[in-house]
Amino acid sequence: MSRTRVFILTLLAMLAFAGNSLLCRAAFSSSRIDAASFTSIRVIAGALVLSLIVRLRGGGREPAGSWASALALFTYAAAFSFAYVSLTAATGALLLFSAVQVTMIGFGLSRGERLRGWQVVGLACALGGLIGLLLPGLSAPPLRGAVPMLVAGTAWGVYSLRGKGSGDPLRVTAGNFLRAVVFAVVLSAAMFPWASLDGPGVGYALASGALASGIGYAIWYTALPGLKMTSAATVQLSVPVIAAIGGITLLGEPPTLRFLTASIAILGGIALFIVDKQRAR
Repeated sequence: MSRTRVFILTLLAMLAFAGNSLLCRAAFSSSRIDAASFTSIRVIAGALVLSLIVRLRGGGREPAGSWASALALFTYAAAFSFAYVSLTAATGALLLFSAVQVTMIGFGLSRGERLRGWQVVGLACALGGLIGLLLPGLSAPPLRGAVPMLVAGTAWGVYSLRGKGSGDPLRVTAGNFLRAVVFAVVLSAAMFPWASLDGPGVGYALASGALASGIGYAIWYTALPGLKMTSAATVQLSVPVIAAIGGITLLGEPPTLRFLTASIAILGGIALFIVDKQRAR
C-alpha cells in the first residue's frame, strides 16, 4: 500500500472517530433523542454496516468475537452516550482518550512492564493534566458526564486489550457489534419510559453507527497494516484535537484555558510515553 493511500485512509479514520463525539454531542444539544435510544440505534446501524462489509469481503458467515468483548463494547457505547448529554465534544473526547490510555498502560504495568525515565515523566504529565481538568471549578466538566466518559474509556481500553491477537480485527468487531445489539435492546427496554425520538436525533445516531463507527473501523483496519506501531498509537492523539476543532467551529463550543492546558499536558505526556516505550523496544 502506498504511503499516500495510508495517509488518506488514516486521516479519514481519525475524522470518523472524532465524528462520533461531534455527532453524539450534536444529537443531545439539538434534538430530543435520549441516550439509550441513541446507543441502540448506533449499535444496530454499526452492526448492519460491518456485517455487510465483512460479507462483501467474503469473511465467512459465522460471527467472530465473544460475548465478553461485546459487553465491553456495549459498555463503552452506552456510557459514551450518557456522558455526552452534559459534556462538550472536546472535553468528552479528551476524557475518553485519557481513560483508554491509562487503562492500557495500567494493564501493562500489572503484567510486570517497567517504566523508563521519560515514560514516568510522560505518564505523570498525562495524569496531572487529567486531574487538573477534573478539579472542581467553574470550567470543570460536570461529574455526571465525566464519570460515564471515564467508564467508556476504560471499557474501550478493555475491549482493545481483549482484541489483540484475536484474528481478523474487522470480522471480530463485526461479530462483537452483532452481540452488543442484544445488550442495547435490553437497555432500551429498561429505559423505555424515558424514551424520546425525533428525526434529527435518529439521523445523528444512524450516522454515528453506520458512518463514524462501521465505515470508520473498516477504514482504520485497512490502513493499520501500513502503519508502524508507534505511528498507529501516536496518530490517535489527533482525535481529541479534531473533536475540539469540530466542537468550536461546528457546535459553537467555547475553548477554555483549563481545557487547553489539560490537553497539552495529557496529549503531550501520552505522546512522550508512547514514543519512549517504542524506542526502548
